[in-house]
Amino acid sequence: MVMNATHVYMTKRFATSLANATMFTTYALYYIAALGLNPFELLLVGMVLELSVLLFEGVTGVVADTYSRRLSVIIGMFLLGTAFVLQGILPAIDGVLPFVSAFMWVLVAQVFFGVGDTFVSGADTAWIADEVGEEKLGSIFMRAKRYSLLANMLGIGLSVWLSTLAPNLPYLVGGLIYLGLGVFLILFMQETGFTPRERERGASHWREMAQTWLSGAHVIRRQPILLLILLVTLFTGAASEGYDRLREAHLISEIGFPQLAGISMAMWFGIIAALSSLLGLFAVSFAEKRLDVNNGRVVIVGMFVLTALKIAALISFAMAPDFGWALATLLLIGAIESLINPLYDTWLNLNIESSVRATVLSMMSQSNAFGQTAGGPAVGWIGNRLSIRASLLTAALLLLPILAVFGRVLRRR
Repeated sequence: MVMNATHVYMTKRFATSLANATMFTTYALYYIAALGLNPFELLLVGMVLELSVLLFEGVTGVVADTYSRRLSVIIGMFLLGTAFVLQGILPAIDGVLPFVSAFMWVLVAQVFFGVGDTFVSGADTAWIADEVGEEKLGSIFMRAKRYSLLANMLGIGLSVWLSTLAPNLPYLVGGLIYLGLGVFLILFMQETGFTPRERERGASHWREMAQTWLSGAHVIRRQPILLLILLVTLFTGAASEGYDRLREAHLISEIGFPQLAGISMAMWFGIIAALSSLLGLFAVSFAEKRLDVNNGRVVIVGMFVLTALKIAALISFAMAPDFGWALATLLLIGAIESLINPLYDTWLNLNIESSVRATVLSMMSQSNAFGQTAGGPAVGWIGNRLSIRASLLTAALLLLPILAVFGRVLRRR
């Protein structure tokens, strides 16, 4: 059965966002309250995830460019589903494997998570770019973000409800959604715009993949704009790991939640996530109507302004004196990220050749993973030695070099 490529991409984005919101809205309660992980262990979980991405990203991106973007995405869906189901069944096997701690089990699941993510990363955007054409990418990425935010709102409610039944259920359900999406893509995802690289007679699979990787590296080396994008992803990764892993811990340990009758901690996380998605939905809808997101200069100016706002918001969140202040800055950061992610995807894809798009995108993800792997433990160490506030301030400072990069790009244009 044939389905329009844009519809398949939107379905994929909707389903993955639904699964992610279901799992990650209340994941802090599962990791911190149920499994008892401390801030340093939380950062180690992130480090293992990003190290897996760092090690496998280049290989899987080359697979997508050498053989098939469709195949790469489908493999990734099944690996991701396996990773999340493994975490979801942890309470059921507790005591069955007494020599394996909950922390070690989570780390093993992160390896599946990281490898699965590398198969999808780069391959999905390279696939849709080939199917619809580069001139439509900005609009498609914005529309996909809108679908993702709608799915987030559904997943948030599902996450809160499931976590009240059992803290592991969000992971179990999210993993099953990924596995179901893998089956859906087998049935409906077509690949008509991609032409595999011509293989040399007698060349081995490894040699073909090596040549594809070298072609991607050559593209980055000869284009200064891609080197600048690589620098942006490096510092973005270093900054994001601290904020992504410690914002919930900051709310739980240093800010606290209002004592309102009938509102549990899980419900508060759901309320925050729902408000953030709703605000992001309004921001994306506004940008779609008022901005030419297919215009390169508009994209660069937008990312410069949004990055400056994000730095200010991160500092404000770190120094928040009470819950109301922290909530306002969290919502602002969420709206900023809702806008900056599709703009970044557009900027990146407009500067990459189709033949090595998945490989170059994977290299960019590798740079992000390297930033998170190197920056995450450092930010976590600062949190253990000083405070979580100090870690969040460090994350904000790590974004400053990105402003200089965007300023340089604007001056060149």
